[in-house]
Amino acid sequence: MLLNIVIFIVGLVILSWSADRFVYGASALAKNIGISPMMIGLTIVAMGSSAPEIVVSAIASANGNMNTAVGNALGSNITNIALVLGITALVKPLLVSSTTLKRELPALLIISLIAIGFMFDGELKSYEGIILLGLFIFVLAMMAWLSLQVDKEDPLVAETADEIPKGVSNTSALIWIGVGLVVLPLSAHFLVNSAVEIARYMGISDLVIGLTIIALGTSLPELAASIAGVLKGEDDLALGNIIGSNIFNLLAVLGMPGLIAPGLLDPDVYNRDMYVMLGLTLLLFLFSFDLIGKRTISRTNGCLFLACFIGYQFWLFG
Repeated sequence: MLLNIVIFIVGLVILSWSADRFVYGASALAKNIGISPMMIGLTIVAMGSSAPEIVVSAIASANGNMNTAVGNALGSNITNIALVLGITALVKPLLVSSTTLKRELPALLIISLIAIGFMFDGELKSYEGIILLGLFIFVLAMMAWLSLQVDKEDPLVAETADEIPKGVSNTSALIWIGVGLVVLPLSAHFLVNSAVEIARYMGISDLVIGLTIIALGTSLPELAASIAGVLKGEDDLALGNIIGSNIFNLLAVLGMPGLIAPGLLDPDVYNRDMYVMLGLTLLLFLFSFDLIGKRTISRTNGCLFLACFIGYQFWLFG
């Protein structure tokens, strides 16, 4: 048991590090060949923040742990909003001012409803996985197109440009991309296997292990990035990372088990977890579009998100 815990922690650290190095290399290479910082931020960086969840989902599905992969997708979205955004708003209230976010938030809500529609019958089918992954490619293309249309005065433009690595040679960028492509799946393999063993030892389901320690672990990079963002005054970037990650979780991460290991879902998915995710997404939507025009996610909102996260954990283990 102790060995599996050590393997899980080490695997998680290496997974997060390798995802960060992959994004670093890919962003630097894209900048060197002339791609705009906004397009890099809305595609490569946004997708990279979900890279740990995507790879873990693919490995879990390939190993026959479908509900671990589904739990990772739903649990990461729940954790991103309730824990990551909750803590971030407590550190500093977030001002929602970017027109780009106002497009992405409705998209997140629509995609959440599509995902719930697919899970509602208690089964994730192969064609549903294909549709989700197809939508993932479509969303990436749309984000690339939106990056060309965005107003240059949009605060997200400057915030994104500041995050793109500068002065990195093509050779160094390619090396980091290669490191990420090799180390990401290896670390995910050890993380998933150790998590399954921990779940068996503790007598909890594959779903719950995906909803809790795997989801929490793979969401830690978003927590660090969001807190760092708001402390630097980059509120739109911090919130954008969470929204983008949640969109990709529902499309790419949830699409993996549908494509690789379609089958019956744990009943708790369609009786409990998908509704918790939808409820938190609705709260985020309402808080970001304040009826009196403030468009601020306040510390009070952050406390409510955290209370939801704590209550959900008690529900899972109570």
